[in-house]
Amino acid sequence: MTAEHGGHSQGPPLPPPDHAGFQALQDGEDLFPEPAVTLESEPASLPAEDISTNSNGPKQDSLFDDDPEDLFAEATEEVSLDSPEREVLLSDGPSPAITPITPPTSVITPRIGHAHDDMFTHSSFDEIEEDESGDSFDMHISVSDPEKVGDGMNAYMAYKVTIKTSMTIFQLHEFSVKRRFSDFLGLHSKLASKYLHIGYIVPPAPEKSIVGMTKVKVGKEDQSSNDFVEKRRLALERYLMRTVKHPVLLKDPDVLQFLESSELPRAVSTQALSSAGLLRMVNKAADAVNKMTIKMNESDAWFEEKQQHFENLDVQLRKLHASVESLVCHRKELSVNTAQFAKSAAMLGNSEDHTALSRALSQLAEVEEKIDQLHQDQSNADFYLFSELLGDYVRLITAVKGVFDHRMKTWQKWQDSQLLLQKKREAEAKLQTNKPDKLQQARDDIKELEGKVHQGEREFEQISKTIRKEVSRFEKERVKDFKTIIIKYLESLVQTQQQMIKYWEAFLPEAKAIS
Repeated sequence: MTAEHGGHSQGPPLPPPDHAGFQALQDGEDLFPEPAVTLESEPASLPAEDISTNSNGPKQDSLFDDDPEDLFAEATEEVSLDSPEREVLLSDGPSPAITPITPPTSVITPRIGHAHDDMFTHSSFDEIEEDESGDSFDMHISVSDPEKVGDGMNAYMAYKVTIKTSMTIFQLHEFSVKRRFSDFLGLHSKLASKYLHIGYIVPPAPEKSIVGMTKVKVGKEDQSSNDFVEKRRLALERYLMRTVKHPVLLKDPDVLQFLESSELPRAVSTQALSSAGLLRMVNKAADAVNKMTIKMNESDAWFEEKQQHFENLDVQLRKLHASVESLVCHRKELSVNTAQFAKSAAMLGNSEDHTALSRALSQLAEVEEKIDQLHQDQSNADFYLFSELLGDYVRLITAVKGVFDHRMKTWQKWQDSQLLLQKKREAEAKLQTNKPDKLQQARDDIKELEGKVHQGEREFEQISKTIRKEVSRFEKERVKDFKTIIIKYLESLVQTQQQMIKYWEAFLPEAKAIS
């Protein structure tokens, strides 16, 4: 059922409609998707990664077949009517030099050497130390074989999750499990409740879509449904890879259970229109109000600078993402218009009496058909390489901003304890003269509050330290992801233009032969 984007397919789905609209009904779908900034929040959505290979498609190292020929070395020489280029032009079907782009199967490079697999045990906000002597990161996860289970609105999609690794924390080197979409949402919810409030960046899980999933559940299989399932499959794969690449999350018991257990308990509170969903909406509104009312006296210039940096980065990434989505739409429209032009040229060639002119028009139609395919392939590259990368990082930036918000809440809790302690001490001074019988109780309360103030200070220092490490790790991964994906995207653009030049150079002698 996996949608393949090769040959003369219609390419990737058009950019999804505004996600502020309806979201999915069932299968772990929630009408009120939330950014990954609150403890009980549902995942915000997709994540971005390096193109790699799995069983669902060919390698993405080259989006087109490599052609070592220098296309510009002999640009001034006239191509003869019997040249090989003309034979390709006159052949049936697309040129073998074109390999249609298939959706990338992963956006994180699967094998990257790291020397920090972390076993962790911690109490409260004690520091989670990284074990530098652990296994190096050697894991590849693929999500494949989406399968519809059940009928009607009770149906759901099950995905095969395959893990290949040499890490010693796993019992086997290669194994597979079946997971449904709500299982992924449940995993994110558990991780967010454990780690967000202590400063760890938890990758957001894929977004839910009420329109896309409803079509899959009750509708017939068509291109749009297949595209939706394929996009979700890739998003789930990227989400898992981002999660296991985190040195702390990898060793979490819930992550290990998700990857290894043949059966999982059913995820709860992930359905749409549930009481939990309504409560999350209320909590989200309350958090927004609290964020506006809390004014933190930031004394650390590093945090002030980084918060402003991520605010600016968020704005610019959203603008660029919107522009690339428009580019995808434009490229799709260009493909449709090119196909229409090719059809019209072919019909004109069939009705033309002049032999040479008729032949040239027919060959022009064939060239336009091939260029139509190039536009489709490049549209795939626009979407699956560049647009998805930007969309992933828009949601990841939301998760990063979320840990800064939790640091601010930790600071506010500490300040509240200090204020209450000050009031208790003032009350104790008055009791010494007015009500000495209550003096001992007041002193006990003060001692308890002093412990809370000390604990609040430790918690604030620890979350600040954790966020510094997390931001450093995040920035390194971000630069690596963008470098890899942008290089591949630029290579796809260059190869598209080179192939287009070859087609036109091969057609030029046919046009000159008209007499």
